[in-house]
Amino acid sequence: MFHYVPTTCPYCATGCGLNLVVKDGRVADTAPWHRSPVNEGKLCPKGAHAHEFINHPDRLTTPLVRKAGQLVPASWDEALGLVAAKFRSAPPGTTACLSSSRATNEDNYVFQKFARTVLASPHIDNCARLCHSSSVTGLAMVFGSGAMTNSFDDIELSKCIFVIGSNTLENHPLVGRRVILARQHGAKLIVADPRRTPVAKQADLHLPLLPGTDVALLNAMMREILRQGWEDREFIDARTTGFAAMKDEVMQDRYSLENAAKTCGVPAADIATAASWVAQSPSCSLLFAMGITQHAVGVDNVRSCANLQMLTGNVGNPGGGVNPLRGQNNVQGACDMGCLPDVFPGYQKVADPEVRKKFEAAWGCAVAEGPGLTHTEMISSLEADTGAIRSMYVMGENPVLADPGCGNVPEALRHLDFLVVQDIFLSETAALADVVFPVAGFGERDGTQTSAERRVQRVRKAQDPVGEAKPDWKILCDIAARLGFEKQFSYADSDAIFREIASVTPQYAGMDYVRLDRPEALQWPCLSSDHKGTPILHRDRFTTPDGKGIFTPIAFHPPAEVPDAEYPLIFTNGRSIWHWHWGSMTHRSPSLERELSGAWLEIHPDDARTAGVRDDDVVRVSSRRGSVELPARVSSAIRPGVVFMPIHFGESAVNLLTNTALDPFCRIPEFKACAVKLEKVGK
Repeated sequence: MFHYVPTTCPYCATGCGLNLVVKDGRVADTAPWHRSPVNEGKLCPKGAHAHEFINHPDRLTTPLVRKAGQLVPASWDEALGLVAAKFRSAPPGTTACLSSSRATNEDNYVFQKFARTVLASPHIDNCARLCHSSSVTGLAMVFGSGAMTNSFDDIELSKCIFVIGSNTLENHPLVGRRVILARQHGAKLIVADPRRTPVAKQADLHLPLLPGTDVALLNAMMREILRQGWEDREFIDARTTGFAAMKDEVMQDRYSLENAAKTCGVPAADIATAASWVAQSPSCSLLFAMGITQHAVGVDNVRSCANLQMLTGNVGNPGGGVNPLRGQNNVQGACDMGCLPDVFPGYQKVADPEVRKKFEAAWGCAVAEGPGLTHTEMISSLEADTGAIRSMYVMGENPVLADPGCGNVPEALRHLDFLVVQDIFLSETAALADVVFPVAGFGERDGTQTSAERRVQRVRKAQDPVGEAKPDWKILCDIAARLGFEKQFSYADSDAIFREIASVTPQYAGMDYVRLDRPEALQWPCLSSDHKGTPILHRDRFTTPDGKGIFTPIAFHPPAEVPDAEYPLIFTNGRSIWHWHWGSMTHRSPSLERELSGAWLEIHPDDARTAGVRDDDVVRVSSRRGSVELPARVSSAIRPGVVFMPIHFGESAVNLLTNTALDPFCRIPEFKACAVKLEKVGK
């Protein structure tokens, strides 16, 4: 016999609902869950095969401890005792913690509390630093909140959809479905991307801009809107500040249609058309992803998107908004839970003495002073061997593949005195650890996760964890108890953790597991037990101190590294519909691996001819940081002068090439643009 367990997909942050099919106590399949309002029973290929990695033979099933240079199986008592002893002797504040955007809210909440209390360390961060920290920072600077403003179903109400830096139909397919439905209902679709992606092929207007020229494009559109008098003066006057300074910037001649066309590589007439459609449509929704955020000017890109939407009055309205599409299933939740070096749960500032007092009272112990180091600063500190970081605790992340210029990361981690990793598989980072803990993964734990649209949804246990694996939060509580914090970490279950989350996190205050058990769940902020949640933010006022959105003059700056005679091409990267991030789960899904099992370099025919390269030739692509060899895919779907690689393959790691330059505000690296050269090395 079999039964169904409704849960939430473990892949992207769309948050699709699905059923796990359980037979004889083990997850055997997935099935549609038609009651979910997010996806209405439909799934992308990854979601449809989300069960396949759960019981894979590569799963970690017992703790591992390094002895004589090798990781060997150990008992829980031995592994926990070793970790507790190492942390007991570590100087306070010298342990860095990387939390997981794939773990539950409950896991992440406990981890940041563990870092700040048990380890007395302010150095806690998560993968948002590498993907959407510029969204959090940029939108908070403009609106007072760093989250997606509207809901996915709201996209269907749009009369114009502007997709910039998002390969939506591959990366967030069920969001892409909403985009296509809106277009079928008459909405205009504009897509800005250097590649003719699946969503670009559906567009009424494709703007094939050069990577890293987003601000020039957006400023040119705003200049044209102002020149034509299409701005929403009523909205600007009533709900914003800083308009005059922003206008002075965008009205410069460098952003004229003709000059912007030279900078962006987009025809002037198409920029004008895009400006017209955005400004003159009754509503316009702007969607972006890591093509906007992963730049050394990522915060500027995000603020420019916000400027455009405020200029046209498309914030706080149905069918409008500024909507970052998050990459990992719970990257929104990890940030909400305070897995950032400068904020506690609910984005309450760690530098505020009154906020620190609040959490010390709630947790019944001292809390580390902050802010701490970001993910990128942690690795830089290790590379420089400053001594500020002596140990590291990594929960479900893989900096050996995820960090820019990742060829240097293993050596940086070797500067640590002690490295602990907990994960479901032995990742490249876990392989370097002193202790590895096996954790309960998707389908093996209860909890919640928060999607890109701020929807807090249940994930449910469908089978017992494999082997001796335990939930992340339970491992942390076991260590805390050995270090004298048993009272502060005495949770009976995930429900008890969530009740504590709600008690200290204003946006979650009105939530509990009973209310979240409904298929529609709740979108934060949900401020009280009778609050219905908030599908659209900023309807009447922004969450800035005076309630007004803040225009900022944003000047265009080129990427930190531009092509030259030695490195003449622009390198960019992204995802495929068949895989997810570094592939630790999808490469262990036979159905997905059959569809795509290796990387490629996409190159325009003109550039291929120059390099003497034909389709399927093996090429070496090199940057100033490293090189990768892989087959070429010659295609007119990418613009000349730009080459592209998917990110999912460790044997062809894109981050051997990417630039380590950082955004000055949020410290996100410039993953999406660097200079490379190309040579043919074989057939």
